[in-house]
Amino acid sequence: MKRNYLLLLSVFFSFLFSCSKSDDGEEYVPVSPVTVDLSQVPYPKLSDYKFFEGDLKNLSPSLNVLPYKPASSLFSDYAHKKRFVWMPTGNKATFNGDENALELPVGAALIKNFFYENVQPSNDTKIIETRLMIRKTTGWIFANYVWNEEQTEAYFDLNGSTVPIVWKDENNQIKTVAYRIPNEVQCITCHKARATVNGESVTVYTPIGIKPQNLNFNYDFENESKNQLLKWREQGYLESDFNLPSDENTTIDYEDTSKSIELRARSYVDINCSHCHQNDRHCDYRPMRFAFYETGNATNGLTNMGVCVNTSDIQDFPVQLDKVVTPQDINRSMLFYRINTTNESYRMPLHGRTLIHTEGVLLIKDWINSLHNCE
Repeated sequence: MKRNYLLLLSVFFSFLFSCSKSDDGEEYVPVSPVTVDLSQVPYPKLSDYKFFEGDLKNLSPSLNVLPYKPASSLFSDYAHKKRFVWMPTGNKATFNGDENALELPVGAALIKNFFYENVQPSNDTKIIETRLMIRKTTGWIFANYVWNEEQTEAYFDLNGSTVPIVWKDENNQIKTVAYRIPNEVQCITCHKARATVNGESVTVYTPIGIKPQNLNFNYDFENESKNQLLKWREQGYLESDFNLPSDENTTIDYEDTSKSIELRARSYVDINCSHCHQNDRHCDYRPMRFAFYETGNATNGLTNMGVCVNTSDIQDFPVQLDKVVTPQDINRSMLFYRINTTNESYRMPLHGRTLIHTEGVLLIKDWINSLHNCE
């Protein structure tokens, strides 16, 4: 009996170790199922990419599909988000400064899923859309996928649409929204930038959230908590010749009340506003420069935030809104007025929200009230 037991153990371990090697003795290397054929994308269905394994709605990433999260999140009518990145084997992103989006290689894909929890009447999770940005040789393209009611598939659609949602929030309050899935033109508005290529000014599209300044903190991956930039490097997704951003050059979670009101406000407008309000972007004709690296300077940081800066084109606005930000007076601050309305003619940001971000508005109110008077 003992001999038979030992024989069985011998066979088992022989089988176990043989499975870790190929027939020629080489170590077995698992292969990601993901397929991003640049001559065929965008595919008609989200599942065609094989970014996720098992039931699609579980959003369980396939091999080499890496989750990530910026320190602060763009407000999108209280939708939750799950973000992932995938790159072809052997290709890496390059570091282009703390404040600039990482330069991803051709063939890379950014995957962002928008969903609500506790959707009524069944208290279910409902995924609304999945937005992809795919890097082709000619630049980035957009590919939006709208989920079906059964939550079994998402289909390519860049026409834009509205989805009514009723959900219970974290305070057990029932909320409603006519959630807007953007069309391609709206995607372009937020992601476009002017660049000089071969001596000519051209329009290019660029990601928003994947800046080193936004990723420089620990994220809870499946098996470890690790700085995201170091994880990207370990994954083979980022070149190793970079230094982590300094604390001064790192955004924070604007919901973290342990941080200063100044840092929280700067991080808020960076993620929610700066993709349009910086040089060579959609709203660069306005004086505000909301990028995090442009609002911390002691000389002009507050000016870039609009503090004591005169407004213009206010014929349709209340006359008292003569400053972008008037210290200690939200009723004379154009910035506060525009983030605190749902009127499409006045609200900011232009796209991405139909509801008022109550917590964000309170943050900006507290920040305005913390400021000193204009000289």
